[in-house]
Amino acid sequence: MNFIEELTWRGMIHTVMPGTEEQLAKEMTTAYVGIDPTADSLHIGHLVSVMMLRHFQRAGHKPIALVGGATGMIGDPSGKSAERNLLDEAALRHNQESIKKQLSKFLDFESDAPNAAELVNNYDWMKEYTFLDFIRDIGKHITVNYMMAKDSVKKRLSAESSVGMSFTEFSYQLLQGYDFLWLNQHKNCKLQMGGSDQWGNITTGTELIRRKTDGDAFALVCPLITKADGGKFGKTESGNVWLDRRYTSPYKFFQFWLNVSDTDAEKYIKIFTSIPKEETEALVAEHTQAPHLRLLQKRLAEEVTVMVHSREDYDAAVEASGILFGNATSDALRKLDEDTLLAVFEGVPQFRVSRALFKEGVKIIDLLTEHAEVFPSKGELRKLVQSGGVSINKEKISIGDDLLNTAHLLNNRYILAQKGRKNYYLILAD
Repeated sequence: MNFIEELTWRGMIHTVMPGTEEQLAKEMTTAYVGIDPTADSLHIGHLVSVMMLRHFQRAGHKPIALVGGATGMIGDPSGKSAERNLLDEAALRHNQESIKKQLSKFLDFESDAPNAAELVNNYDWMKEYTFLDFIRDIGKHITVNYMMAKDSVKKRLSAESSVGMSFTEFSYQLLQGYDFLWLNQHKNCKLQMGGSDQWGNITTGTELIRRKTDGDAFALVCPLITKADGGKFGKTESGNVWLDRRYTSPYKFFQFWLNVSDTDAEKYIKIFTSIPKEETEALVAEHTQAPHLRLLQKRLAEEVTVMVHSREDYDAAVEASGILFGNATSDALRKLDEDTLLAVFEGVPQFRVSRALFKEGVKIIDLLTEHAEVFPSKGELRKLVQSGGVSINKEKISIGDDLLNTAHLLNNRYILAQKGRKNYYLILAD
């Protein structure tokens, strides 16, 4: 597989340094991507560069994921309007282990193949490096004029920016450049990849390698991913879409991909999956014939959810979707864990009632009128019950005087009431 050709048809190349393709054709090459370790989970904004490493390894080359333990203590000014919080070493080490676990789903770290992936942390080679040694060995090779010409620096120093830039942040590109130099010397790493906003930092590294060792170094960046409506990719109303289920449930993760627009689905299925070119083109053509079937979105959601979580999580997410939009059974509802249940019914009206009601047993008609005002009157409830329009936990009720007890509570806490086909209500027993 030709790596450059693969990334080109997938729309994943923004700029590539001359000579890169020739280097990759010549020999198995080592490349790295830097990952910011300021959280103990990746989010889908990281997935583009992770997929670049995945395709790189599939093409027979060796990927390195660099966790920026040292640079994470400083913060990259690229695209930022303010400095970030600094982390201590214990937090960084915890984040590194969590990130490696997630990366293992995309990259082969464990095999004895010559192109097995590696995870490195720049804190390991920076922590003993004194400031005096650094400015003597590294600083003298890159001029201030060169650093000032970078877009990330110019924007922060421009008249529109009121915050300016600290020396700490100004030094970031030198530190990132030194990472590339260190990996070049110790791991024979000749290529750095990242997003297009990293071009300035990456080329500082290639320039440092050229000036200090006269060695070969190359750069390749992908476009920054956007949504068709101009919104920021990976952001929802509730924030980032995370890979860790503690922050974004597999159901919500699945729903994010399922709900992207047709235009975005056509772009994302190339970037975020490993589906081959011919199959991808066939999928796009099929989708174009019947866009209402949302074939691209369904396949995209399946591929990414299985890759990040598991086939079981994907199946559970599909089943959970059917509860809200299809004719799911009470058994399917009872299989949902609490997080998924709340995610599926996010936004539906909720009522809190006393748990004591269920210990003694409460009539459905009383629960849905007196304790939770799902119906304005008992007469209206009885009328809808007679026409089969009331369900409790996805089971139609035929008489409103039936009793509900603690055994009816979903996850030992919830009752799902349904009025008509589309009106859901969640009752919480506290």
